[in-house]
Amino acid sequence: MRTISKNKSSGRSSRIKMREQLAGYGFMLPGFLFIAIYMGYPLIDSLYLSFMKFNYNTDTNPVFCGLKNYLHVFQDSYFTDAFRNTMIFAVAFFPIVMVISLILALLINHEVKGSGLFRTCIFLPVVVPLSLTGIIFQWILNNQYGLFNYFLKCIGMGWAAKDWLGNGKWAMVSIIVVSLWKNIGLLVIMFMAGLQAISNDIIEASKVDGANVLQRIFYVILPNLRGTFIVCGLWAILQAIKVFEQPFVMTNGGPGTATLVLYQYTWINAFQYFDMGYASAIAYIMTILILVLIGINNYLNRNKNGEGLEQDEG
Repeated sequence: MRTISKNKSSGRSSRIKMREQLAGYGFMLPGFLFIAIYMGYPLIDSLYLSFMKFNYNTDTNPVFCGLKNYLHVFQDSYFTDAFRNTMIFAVAFFPIVMVISLILALLINHEVKGSGLFRTCIFLPVVVPLSLTGIIFQWILNNQYGLFNYFLKCIGMGWAAKDWLGNGKWAMVSIIVVSLWKNIGLLVIMFMAGLQAISNDIIEASKVDGANVLQRIFYVILPNLRGTFIVCGLWAILQAIKVFEQPFVMTNGGPGTATLVLYQYTWINAFQYFDMGYASAIAYIMTILILVLIGINNYLNRNKNGEGLEQDEG
């Protein structure tokens, strides 16, 4: 009798667990459908189109062309310019945004008078739409009536006034500065979250051992921020390679192709030339580039983490 009752109770509990699992899957189903329809399908379809010759303005059906779209980038001077400009932006943007954000996070991590207002001022640009940011700075940096050149003249530095958006070199510098202003706030918040996760006991112990401020930062705080560095580095890489709104609104890729970037060139091929095959190939080249850079970022941080563990064990 006891065996029969045990079997009945176990069967009843298994049915209850099954119902709970089915209910959980039911709640997850809308999310899976959303991802499949709006993310999974476009990814697969764009990969398919990258091997096709297809202009949706003139062609009725895609025609298979193999790797022709991918090989065409080596003969496309506009792609070369866009790739070079993207790399220039990324090489300048990534280290500057990481270093400045970390420094600001270290400065405002402690609760002191006025720190709340300072944090708000740093984070405020993040909530401003990117398109609006581009329009505002297009006006501020205008060569004829821009506020920045007017300010330089008012303080006796008229010699420093330049055509910030009409000169190729200074146009890229302007876009980098605007992007830093826009994005630093979010990274500061992420670094502050990492800093606040570090136990005060570790820091206090380092003080007792006689470590000064710089020693605490380099030997205690930074090693404990490796996980944060991976996340922040991933985000910064995505922002660097996928830059679009700032050059699109502020300069439209000009003057000439001085600020044309890969994301904008993909958009141009897709929605101005209607060449979806070539645009999809460029998009997947960008994807490969992002994955490579993310892999390097993760490897460097994990490698450092491994070295730190070995040192601790020694």
